[in-house]
Amino acid sequence: MRGRLFIILIAAVGLLFLGVPVLVIGVRGVSASDTMSGVAEALTLSVVTTAITALLTILFGTPLAYILARWNFRFKRILSLVVELPIVLPPAVAGLGLLATFGRRGLFGPLLATFGISLPFTTAAVVLAQTFVSAPFYIRAAQVGFQGVSREIEDAGRVDGAGSLALFFRVTLPLARRALAAGLVLSWARALGEFGATILFAGSLQGRTQTMPLLIYNILERDLNAALSAGFLLIVLAVGALLLAQILRRPADEPDTI
Repeated sequence: MRGRLFIILIAAVGLLFLGVPVLVIGVRGVSASDTMSGVAEALTLSVVTTAITALLTILFGTPLAYILARWNFRFKRILSLVVELPIVLPPAVAGLGLLATFGRRGLFGPLLATFGISLPFTTAAVVLAQTFVSAPFYIRAAQVGFQGVSREIEDAGRVDGAGSLALFFRVTLPLARRALAAGLVLSWARALGEFGATILFAGSLQGRTQTMPLLIYNILERDLNAALSAGFLLIVLAVGALLLAQILRRPADEPDTI
């Protein structure tokens, strides 16, 4: 009995540590009446850029996840490591890497300049930064989803004469769709909260590169209440994304529980 109470106590401390800061922002954010200049622009920019990020992630992330899930080849573990590395990479390092690759003096900078393209401190840079840090969440979830599809079902489709593309779009993809959708929601939420790589690679230009996290950072020192209000808005979006991801991850025949 004492052991159980001790476990409950430690768990309660952990829960309070994780939950109270979010609850405080929620309470103070709701009660704050300050209006924030630039919040509409920042929110619109965040919604637009994260939507583009989600589309790009689906476009290149789905085939990559399928390859990692179904194909066997040399250096597969190294490739998986490269794909998942941005998840644990410090945000400042991620932004620095993007600058070193796509900046004016970066690896591809001179080539892009010949076409009149300059990526740093543009809206495109925001999308690239968000995609770099958030896509691995989708790829990992999609990989697990594809691995969960029975190979026997795919083999049955091949026996019926389905080609590789038809098999993927008509059998594998529909069966893994819930895992892919859940991963996409989590990836979108990560993109929405992206800060470090964005501020290094794209800066914080109002109406151009200043997303909601950057707006909060800029107004924090001069207006705490406004920052709390903006933070509360992001919390609402994050909670909605997490709830949706949990619903999508749950088996279709599992009853709803809270």
